[in-house]
Amino acid sequence: MSIPDPRARAPSSVNYVSTAISSLTKRTGNHGDSSEKVSAIVNREESIEEGSKPVYDHTHRKLKPRHVQLIGIGGTIGTALYVQIGQTLAEGGPGSLFIAYTLWCAVILCITVCLAEMVTYLPISSPFIHFAGRYVDDAFGVAAGYNFFVFEAAMVPMEVTACSLLIHYWTNAIPLAAIFAIVLVLFAFLNVFAVKWYGESEFWLASSKVLLSVGLILFTFITMLGGNPLNDRFGFRYWNEPGSFAEHYKEGDLGRWLGFLACLINASFTIAGPDYISMAAGESVDPRRNLPKAYNGMFYRLTAFFVLGALCVGILVPYNDKNMADAFDNDEPGAAASPYVIAMDRLGIPVLPHIVNAMILLAVFSAGNSYVYCGSRTLYGLALDGKAPRFFTRCTKSGVPIYCVATVLLIGLISFLQVSNSASVVLNWIISLVTASQLINFSVITFTYTRFRKALIAQGISRDTLPYKSLGQPYVAYVALVSTVIMAFVGGYEVFLPGNWDVPTFLFSYTMIAVFPVIYFGWKIFHRTSIRKPEEVDLFTGVDEIEEYTRNYIPEPASNPISRFGDWLFG
Repeated sequence: MSIPDPRARAPSSVNYVSTAISSLTKRTGNHGDSSEKVSAIVNREESIEEGSKPVYDHTHRKLKPRHVQLIGIGGTIGTALYVQIGQTLAEGGPGSLFIAYTLWCAVILCITVCLAEMVTYLPISSPFIHFAGRYVDDAFGVAAGYNFFVFEAAMVPMEVTACSLLIHYWTNAIPLAAIFAIVLVLFAFLNVFAVKWYGESEFWLASSKVLLSVGLILFTFITMLGGNPLNDRFGFRYWNEPGSFAEHYKEGDLGRWLGFLACLINASFTIAGPDYISMAAGESVDPRRNLPKAYNGMFYRLTAFFVLGALCVGILVPYNDKNMADAFDNDEPGAAASPYVIAMDRLGIPVLPHIVNAMILLAVFSAGNSYVYCGSRTLYGLALDGKAPRFFTRCTKSGVPIYCVATVLLIGLISFLQVSNSASVVLNWIISLVTASQLINFSVITFTYTRFRKALIAQGISRDTLPYKSLGQPYVAYVALVSTVIMAFVGGYEVFLPGNWDVPTFLFSYTMIAVFPVIYFGWKIFHRTSIRKPEEVDLFTGVDEIEEYTRNYIPEPASNPISRFGDWLFG
């Protein structure tokens, strides 16, 4: 027998307040002591009545643990890890690349545990955007929501453009416009026909990324020990000659430091993951049990795919390789610029470059698929909270926010700019724009967590009662917050170096840093919002429904042996 979704009806204004009061009094055990907190909740409800009232979340809980875990991979791994990392290697060298990726993985892990605490406590649609408004300030949530929406939506045309590059590795016979149209139609098909099809497609597409990453790591290990047509046991040769640390822009130690900084900036754009898991929280089955496993798995994915990936690239190709430099300078299509393909050519390995290009194409398509999903759910979450036009809350019978998906796909049409510009120009425009957005998003997450933690303390809720409790708080959150804020401003530093000033580069690098406060203060002034005091933060609305769902949840058996194996592997 199927269990009804506890979110099966929209709460009225009275129900909203009565639910909050009931939850609050049950948890405090004292009606008198909670009077101020109840008053604060009522006041917040009255303020909602004056503006755009949030509406009910119509999405369905259909994503299984294996779907959620692989969505985290699907949204993280794309061309940056397999192809563009070669350009970063040339700027910093293998030592800088490895250290930078390792350091930034540590920062991402700090962000992951902050998100895990908040999202497992209240797993809802667009959680960290909703929390920014609920735990900090409504205006803060609006700015965070639109920042993340811009980031996700802008990544769609980036991946569409990358798909055309990869396809042109084999042939130029297919017109660019046709490739763009086909890819966008496929994104629409996978995102419109019920979320369970999105989850299933993303599971298999992301699985191909796992196979590709594992295969390339094994390829590196085997070839460096002499398992190649040349019988060349090169080991860590390129770490010694030409060296571990490349000079970038300047000579000497300053040049090596700038090379490391270039690698760190690339890492801050390339490495992500916990935000994609969080976006699926509102549609995950049994989230209180499954999401902690997905977050814990971040450590292994980050280590295997990014740290080891950076190490492998530095082993396979010297940072001053002429073919790699020519590939980027001449805008070579597909995987021709990938350090892995260049290594295969250097070692005289046939056929394999074509297989790698095909696998990278799947990886890029998977990443674009994830961006459509996350971008549409971000806009949907804003609409639910009354921060975007109400028609964006319209869902199909199968629970898909149809107008949100259509909006993201329309933004994907930006990829058609490549018809009149080179692919590298379009990609650089988008990368410059979204790098700051991603870092702003991480800063929002960690700052929101510090407010969440203070609210728990102020309202007498022990963190030991949470479904997920991280170690080292609040210092872990402070480290992540400071790191992401600094990198947001450092990301476009090269434009300020002598002879490097370029107005478009400056604008694309720092536009979102300027837009975020404009949205925040604009909404704050117009709607007269205020920063929430820890004792007034609403920590209870929606929690009882999640707990009831968790108690009554009955797992549905997988429909076929392959799905059952996937459920067992990631369950």
